[in-house]
Amino acid sequence: MRRAPLRLAVGVGQLVVVAVVVFFLTTSLPGDTAEIVLGQDATPEQVAALRAQLGTDRPAGERFADWASGVLAGDLGRSLQTGQPVVTELSTRLGSTALLAALTLLLLLPLAVLAGTAAGRRAGSSLDRGLTGFLSSVQAAPEFALGLLLVALFALQLGWVPATGGGGGLVTPAVLVLPVVVLVANQLGRLARQVRAGVLTVDRAPHVVHLRRLGLPEPVVLARHVLPGAVLPTIQQLARVVDGLLGGVVVVESLFALPGIGSGFVEAVRARDLPLVGGYALLFAATTILVNLAAGLLSARLTPYRAVLT
Repeated sequence: MRRAPLRLAVGVGQLVVVAVVVFFLTTSLPGDTAEIVLGQDATPEQVAALRAQLGTDRPAGERFADWASGVLAGDLGRSLQTGQPVVTELSTRLGSTALLAALTLLLLLPLAVLAGTAAGRRAGSSLDRGLTGFLSSVQAAPEFALGLLLVALFALQLGWVPATGGGGGLVTPAVLVLPVVVLVANQLGRLARQVRAGVLTVDRAPHVVHLRRLGLPEPVVLARHVLPGAVLPTIQQLARVVDGLLGGVVVVESLFALPGIGSGFVEAVRARDLPLVGGYALLFAATTILVNLAAGLLSARLTPYRAVLT
């Protein structure tokens, strides 16, 4: 834990670099933002007025200084589409995405532990090969392709669940079924393989073999000695899973018309709403950095326990 301040400083530095990259990438997109926002019928006077309002007629360095000072003060600007503060737009959509991510993780984690444990305890068996092959195949399928297949089968043909959320502000449980299935399917194989590797290693450790020779019940050996040592190494992998979920959310929310930050980001890019695009990009980057920072700190904290368990 002595390295915690250093890790935190590195995370802050990464966020600063991301902020700089986000600003200059969004401002260097091809085309004139004012002309795209106003449309072809806009007069030159209207275009010039919007350029002045957005500050695109000023040098990039001066615009970045104003934007960065606003970010430090918690002001990410205003959306060009709605005129609302970017922070308000983000907070409005964050709830739906947080609910989708929470449900995904609640289903993903126990399934990964069960699948990884079953495969690891029977390494090389038909069960192991079948589970590994199936999860790898599902993971290889793109989110949009799997989503379309599920919509065609369970929504359109069987009518069990709604096909999309309709883009409204209310997200019902039935609407989230297929998006959660797509996100879980895309990440389950990656996490289950990590659990399997941990179980395979710990299950053959000398102290575990000795406990079995002493006649300790198998459920006790598994719950108290195998799983804790096998699951600890997956903490860092879980951070990468969350990173993958962020990318999957953009696709899944757009596909199922859910009012979250993923679909909002796509809409902002289409509308060339640069303040909103920058806000979404910063939110994604900050989430990734914080999750990886937390995983690193927790992994470092639990390293002594992992050594004892294995």
